Amino acid sequence: MEEGFRLWANPSSPHAEGRKARAALEDARERVKRALGWDGELIFTSGASEALWIALNRAKAKRRIVSAVEHDAVFRAAPDAEVVPPFDGMFDPDELPDCSSALVALQHVNSETGTIMQPHRGGTLTATIRAAGSVLLVDASQSAGKLPLPGADMVVVSAHKFGGPVGIGALLVRDFNLLDPSGGHERGYRQGTENLPGALGMAAALEAGGMESWRSKGSDHLAFGDALGRSAQVIAPGAQADHIFAVAHPTMSAQALLIRLDAMGFAVSAGSACSSGTLKKSRVLDAFGVPDDVAARTIRVSLGWSTTPEELERFSEAWAGLC
Repeated sequence: MEEGFRLWANPSSPHAEGRKARAALEDARERVKRALGWDGELIFTSGASEALWIALNRAKAKRRIVSAVEHDAVFRAAPDAEVVPPFDGMFDPDELPDCSSALVALQHVNSETGTIMQPHRGGTLTATIRAAGSVLLVDASQSAGKLPLPGADMVVVSAHKFGGPVGIGALLVRDFNLLDPSGGHERGYRQGTENLPGALGMAAALEAGGMESWRSKGSDHLAFGDALGRSAQVIAPGAQADHIFAVAHPTMSAQALLIRLDAMGFAVSAGSACSSGTLKKSRVLDAFGVPDDVAARTIRVSLGWSTTPEELERFSEAWAGLC
């Protein structure tokens, strides 16, 4: 990012400084694509929310179909979308409406429970979507840089979720023909001057090595989940990622837990971080069929690249003490 600030000029300007910034931006674009294993197009955005808005509002599709457990940003971008309930972390093909000429949005890893949302069931759903001439959009904010990208026509990623800077993300697009351009920057698909320092920071974070470079490893995360399960209910619909846990206390409310754990030096949330200030039941937990009384006692515990095994052990002990 320091290099980006030193180089900074408007990458769309034709003068020498602008051309130098453009070259650095295009290099960052190719580095991000290479690190993610993506061979399509890439539109830099201000984050996942903007990427979702572009995909859901500029896609050449007549209808929008989304899963009931998507992030709130999906529902803000497409408030009139058809909503389909999940089935053990999957779309149930029997519940999927006619998806001809539609954009179907299904996240990869749920931000509140860590559920790995399978974009097909027995391989049939993706084939059904493609055969109908429709487009599959996957929000991979919680999985990019941690898990391989899922097969999709468009994928959303957010840099700060894998240790990069805030304020930068991307919409990965198999083919620009899937979108209507709106004019402006990023090949005409996004408004606003490109964030060169952010793009360079995003590329560097991905190149740092993914979860292999984390201070705690997968075995630490699995042991952590087992420890939580011994003293509380782990909300785990479907297959699970190992860096997000939803845990329900036997008696204490989520808000009381946030206060107690914050005083102990632990930063956790109730629901997604973007809506954790509300006292309403989590829409996601409701869609997963979690009873109201359990949801009211559920918090989200997320692990990051800097989380150490010692911190996981300390939290496990603190949690057991609360139970």
